[in-house]
Order: sequence, then C-alpha cells, then structure tokens
Amino acid sequence: MTRSRARHMLMVLAVPLSLVFAWVLARGQGGQASGQVSVPGFGKSNAQPLPKGGPPPHTADGHIDFSGVWFPGLLGREDLTAEADPSHRQFDPKVTPEEKPPFQPWAAAKVKQLSTIDAELLRPSVNCMPRGVPGMFITNPYPVQLVQTPDQLVQLNELNNNFRVIPTDGHAHSPDPDPTFNGDGIAHWDGDSLIIDTVAVDERTWNNFTGWFHSDQEHVIERLTRSTMNYLTYQVTIEDPKVLTKPWTSAPRTWTLGHEPLQEYYCTNNQEKEALKKLKELTESPQK
Repeated sequence: MTRSRARHMLMVLAVPLSLVFAWVLARGQGGQASGQVSVPGFGKSNAQPLPKGGPPPHTADGHIDFSGVWFPGLLGREDLTAEADPSHRQFDPKVTPEEKPPFQPWAAAKVKQLSTIDAELLRPSVNCMPRGVPGMFITNPYPVQLVQTPDQLVQLNELNNNFRVIPTDGHAHSPDPDPTFNGDGIAHWDGDSLIIDTVAVDERTWNNFTGWFHSDQEHVIERLTRSTMNYLTYQVTIEDPKVLTKPWTSAPRTWTLGHEPLQEYYCTNNQEKEALKKLKELTESPQK
C-alpha cells in the first residue's frame, strides 16, 4: 500500500503551473518568505499530537539512545496539514519566536537583491542538490533515521537518500578538511544532550529557503535532546564571522518517533524549476 508521503510527492508534481505561479508570487518580496504556505486542498485535521510515551531509552553505556525513525512535527508520521495547523508544526513562532539571521550589511543587501523568483531558482533543493548541514534537519520536511552505536551516530535521510556518520568517541576535527555538503562533523555528550560540531561545509548549501548563504568559515553546533520516548528536540547555533554579526540560534524544533521505514526519495528532475523559469520569463517580459 502506498503511504501518504509517496502520494504527497505525486500530487506536488501534478500541481498546475498556475498554482505554482500563485504560490511563488505569494511568498513576498526580496526573497523573504511572507509566511507559512499551506498545501492547496489540505486544511486542519483532527489528528492529535503523539503522546510523550514515558522516559527515553538508554544505551548500555548510560547515554540517551536516539535511534529510531523521526518525523518533523508532532504526529509521528507525515502531516500534510502542518503548514495550515500551527498546533502540528515543529515550533510555534508565536510561542517561541525565532530571530532573523543577523546578517552583516553587505550580506543583507545581497540577499535582499534576490528577486522572489531568482531566490527560488537558486535554492539548492530546487536544483536537486543536497541540503547539507544543518539543512539535513532544519530545512528537511521528510523523516530521518538515527542509528546510534557506542562510538558513532548515523543519520539517514529519506530526502535524496543522504546520510552522514558522526563519531562520538572523542575524535577531533580533521586538521585540514575538504569542504563537503555535510561538513566535518564530530560529537560529544553534554549531560543527556548530544552536541554535533561541524565545520568545512560546502558553500553551495543554504541555511534556509530564502537565500541565507554562508562562507567557508561557517561553524554549525547542533544539539539533540530526547526528553521522552516519543519526542526529540533539535536546536542549532550557526556562527559565521564573514556573513553574520553574531551567532544565530534557532528555536527548538520538535521531531516525533515514527514506526515505518524510510522510503526511497531521489530528486532527479524537479519540474518546479522549469515552472519557475517560465514564470521568470513572463514577469520579465515587456508589458504590452
């Protein structure tokens, strides 16, 4: 039986071009999203958040065990109504406000000068590129699987079947790491939280959907916390002295434990890109 996640992917590909145009035009000016966008045809649901499920499991060495398949949001499965229903989102900005990226003036100007359409066309995900770190969590609407061993944490992403392997055994960063999409990541424990420290992230990745580029000096610090059996909290701090005026810390984001395997999802021919190119041609053609 085809699960809802696969059906959703098929429906997105089938959205008429006119709806794609309307969606892009509704996103605001200068590449800055004007708000949450609901999926046409979906509204609020009666689904209830997953119960906490009791205390979290521990490994033989006493650490919290993060192993499992985790879905963004509160339901422990894909939630097509999350954008329309604030109670299902990973965090509610009215309850937990999230600071905008503190760009240096030149960086803010660079992002602002992007038209809405150009920002969409340049997005790594529109171009079937990996989302990288911290995008594997922070801009990922699909589930991830975490596999924990005594000296590693493995993250498997359904989106583009990406993965990363993070040592937790006291490794230091490589002395001169080559930039990669997932960067050079190492982890250590801070009480019951796992802290993932990543450098050397490929500059082709973005930190959001609206043009937040970064430099070769970006430093990403992720914090994973599992307070109960069914709930995982993700929070990230981004340091980038070439682009930001100060470090930026996200609002805590909630992921919930699911009970189904990851699906195979590869971005091979993004039809949205062709639709955006046509929209760009229409909006830039001389008015008759």
